[in-house]
Amino acid sequence: MPRTCTVCSHPEREAIDRALVEGQSSGKLAGRYRTLDERAIRRHRSNHLPTTLARAREAEEVSRADDLLDQVRGLQDRVLTILGKAENSGELRTALGAIREARRNLELLAKLLGELDERPQVNILVSPEWIAVRAAVLEALTPHPEARAAVAGRLLQLEGE
Repeated sequence: MPRTCTVCSHPEREAIDRALVEGQSSGKLAGRYRTLDERAIRRHRSNHLPTTLARAREAEEVSRADDLLDQVRGLQDRVLTILGKAENSGELRTALGAIREARRNLELLAKLLGELDERPQVNILVSPEWIAVRAAVLEALTPHPEARAAVAGRLLQLEGE
């Protein structure tokens, strides 16, 4: 049976989630919440934070999610302000850092808003198993040229879609 996430079951979970959204490091949070270790916080950030925030749209968590979205949007505004100042003053290293943070914020916002689908996608048309099945079907239909042509034509249509 899988273990329960120690951050999810922590009494200060909301504050920890907020700190993670604000960009605080796992190490700093582990120092603050001594009952949690840095690896557990990193796992929580990558595995549970986006899920929790996506579920936050449900009735009892709507206000919390909206608050977190506002915080992330506020952070994005601040990062873009810093980026503009860095570009105007020619501080390229600072500008690159701000660009990295802006990209991370955009990714988090996309996850929170359900606009980023990170599920793996499999292209069955290039899988060796599909190629073998297709070849076997067409080979089995060799004695029946009309059926073979019809099946081959339909397979080409499906593969083209």
